[in-house]
Amino acid sequence: MRQAQRPKPAAGEAAGQSRTAWKAVFFGLAGIAIVAGAAWALLGSRFLVVRSVQVTISGRLVSRGQVVAAARIPHGLPLIRVNTPVIARRVEQIPQVQSAEVSKNWPSTIVIKVQSRTPVFVRAVPGGYDVIDRFGVTVRQLAQRPAGLPLLSPAPGGAAAVSPATVNAAAAVLRELPRGVARQVGEVTAADASDVSVRLTNGVVIVWGDTRGAARKAQELTLLMRRHARLYDVSAPGTAATRG
Repeated sequence: MRQAQRPKPAAGEAAGQSRTAWKAVFFGLAGIAIVAGAAWALLGSRFLVVRSVQVTISGRLVSRGQVVAAARIPHGLPLIRVNTPVIARRVEQIPQVQSAEVSKNWPSTIVIKVQSRTPVFVRAVPGGYDVIDRFGVTVRQLAQRPAGLPLLSPAPGGAAAVSPATVNAAAAVLRELPRGVARQVGEVTAADASDVSVRLTNGVVIVWGDTRGAARKAQELTLLMRRHARLYDVSAPGTAATRG
């Protein structure tokens, strides 16, 4: 038997198929051109490159020059190639920097936001004093004890050094003290995070204990200090006591 022959497409149908094929080719080429253009703009263009570095610093321990030097961002580097997490880690290597955030501000700027560390205590060390923040990180070393910061000391008979967790607890106690009392603190003694005591510049001692119940401890301390004692123990709220 003879097989039936497929009918040939009409002239109009053939023209339509040809136009569809050309459209597909056109849009394919256009897509390639767009991708190539975007790649050139991001990687090869002289417009989308680093032209400036904007630095914002919270605190006074770090300078813009230190941050820029640590960031090491080449001018003229395409912005798309700037690795912001790596730059942030570089800046955070500065001892006085607590944290850094790096972002891109298109078309040509890198923005670096720095949170510098806040000095809270001084700590006696061989040859002088370390100025430390609430995490126990040394932000400055001095030969003489600076004014305005309390001395942080380990408890007598305890460990020779204060651990970072204990430093953090001692810093929390400073924040929890009534404001007028906190301004008079000369020394903070800490055996551990649960055993913190404060000595005022006039010699008065406050046994604070741990950081729990801070609001109640502060309230009880304010009432007790009307007695003008030499020692106040508010380590156990509800059973606060004085001596001397």
